[in-house]
Amino acid sequence: MNKYNTILGQMLALISRPGFEKQVKEHKTEHGAKGLKSWTQFVTMLFGQLTGQHGLRSMEWGMNSQRNSWYHLGITNTREVKRSTLAYANAHRSADLFKAVFVSLLIRAQALSGSHKFRFKNPLYSIDATTIDLCLKLFPWADFRTGKGGIKLTVKLDHQGKIPCFLNMSNARGHEVKDVRKIPFEAGDVITFDRGFTDYEYFASICRKKAYFVTRLKKKAVYKRLKKNPVKKGGNIISDYEIRIPSMPQGTVLRKITARDPETKKRVVLLTNNLKWSAETVAGVYKERWQIELFFKAIKQNLKIKRFYGNSRNAVMTQIWIAMIAYLLFYLLKVKSKNLELSFTNFISVIKTILFQRVSLFDFLCGTGPPPGSNASFECQPELV
Repeated sequence: MNKYNTILGQMLALISRPGFEKQVKEHKTEHGAKGLKSWTQFVTMLFGQLTGQHGLRSMEWGMNSQRNSWYHLGITNTREVKRSTLAYANAHRSADLFKAVFVSLLIRAQALSGSHKFRFKNPLYSIDATTIDLCLKLFPWADFRTGKGGIKLTVKLDHQGKIPCFLNMSNARGHEVKDVRKIPFEAGDVITFDRGFTDYEYFASICRKKAYFVTRLKKKAVYKRLKKNPVKKGGNIISDYEIRIPSMPQGTVLRKITARDPETKKRVVLLTNNLKWSAETVAGVYKERWQIELFFKAIKQNLKIKRFYGNSRNAVMTQIWIAMIAYLLFYLLKVKSKNLELSFTNFISVIKTILFQRVSLFDFLCGTGPPPGSNASFECQPELV
């Protein structure tokens, strides 16, 4: 008898089943339901994300071909998965259930995350948005332009682990500034974003909360120079000024730093409210913003967030939240196995081929068995969920 559960079963062990059922009751996703259970829907949709299924039909065939593994995946009282039932659940079962599962995993992931590359201890976050084009005839609620639909995903990326810690979906027609105002932050946080999010009222709110921001200064920005800070000759910092922007509250002092990229030799003009850090640190923080671009590239190439299995807004949100859950599961496995060099692309490209094999997930991630006396279990700790 094989002592291992399937790879998918071992991944699902990271999610507290009692915690999941508690969320089912709180969100009433099975109130009056007689068909597909919430857990079965979740496992099937996660299977679709990890294996890159193109539609509900292929997910139906793929899951039904593995009935012998269902019991160990926690799927009971279900004879078969039907695409019609799955489509109905995606359209009508609140996506807030899967958002809650994402948040519970995020808490665990942030507790395990390491530190960012800088010497300061402040939490570092990047904020950016990406647009996903949709067919307006199929997604009429996502009106974007004439004859075109689209949604906008605004993400806050935690650099202590490079994991998404906040996600907001909105109509692509709206401006990014409206979405960025919904993103929470605390005193001492460092937030970096591109100049597309320029909003002096938002900058003022960051200053009032005693947090820090690093962004690019718009070319036509109006400001007044107050003080010139010394810079090292021959370095990548060209100039460093303390400035005041008339449209911001009286007494607000900012820094305008002109830096040269050592690789491309291009100049970039930065704006920050941090008056203490070196100009080199400020430039390094903004350059680190590129990590969120890499994150968007990774999820777009490896997860199903551009082609959707349902046309309703709820079905789209369900698919996106489960995609983010898949990413957090990867991160938790990466940290627990201490294989910090494992990339998401490599993980997805291999995991889809062995998802129902009964081999050690630890061996797959590390290439070797667990050291003697160590706890190689990836099971969830319920008290953390």
